[in-house]
Amino acid sequence: MGGHRKHQSRSRPRAAFAGLVALFALLAISLAACGSESSSDANEAAGTYPVKVTRAEFPTRQELGQTSLLRLGIRNTGAKTIPALTVSFSVAGKQGRASNLPFGIHDPEPGLAQPDRPVWVLAAHYPKFAASSEPGGAETSNPKTYDFGPLKPGATTEVVWKLSAVKSGRYALLYAIAAGLGGEAKAKTAGGATAGGSFAARIVSATPNKVVDDMGEVVVKKPGRAGK
Repeated sequence: MGGHRKHQSRSRPRAAFAGLVALFALLAISLAACGSESSSDANEAAGTYPVKVTRAEFPTRQELGQTSLLRLGIRNTGAKTIPALTVSFSVAGKQGRASNLPFGIHDPEPGLAQPDRPVWVLAAHYPKFAASSEPGGAETSNPKTYDFGPLKPGATTEVVWKLSAVKSGRYALLYAIAAGLGGEAKAKTAGGATAGGSFAARIVSATPNKVVDDMGEVVVKKPGRAGK
């Protein structure tokens, strides 16, 4: 009986110690896994990825209130998968650079509650991949940048933005293409230039009976009743 009790008293500390060892081992594995995940998110693979713009369409003349499609086709002409194909927009000029809107300008007049003014309004559920009814691409922390995910070697992505003109004038809409979100993965043309381009557009006075609704769509304004 006494010998049995001594054996029990020795086995309990051993069991407790073994349990602590297992617990610390599990904790170390968990921390290592977390560390590797965060480092992979934080460290974007640096590199240059050759691309070709295969399609770039946007009407040069638009009416105020007119809805137009902006189309971009981008091909990965390199031998490596592009980590994250991104497209960023900005209206050319100081006011365009200062705006947080991809298709707008910053009004410099002091005291405005909302100084960012759209030149074009993006329709709901856009951009979309060409020939798809589903939204394509993801918004990012930069409101001017859209992320369309990885692009395999030789593959082409065609994307459509549906835009309604809401501010008359002459504008140049710039677009820049990148291969990642962190700035380390760069998209270049065959000549070594940064991938991108611009659209020149003139927006003229609208047909009086056309308006842009809350969904960013151009609709015909119904005439009011007599006396109103």
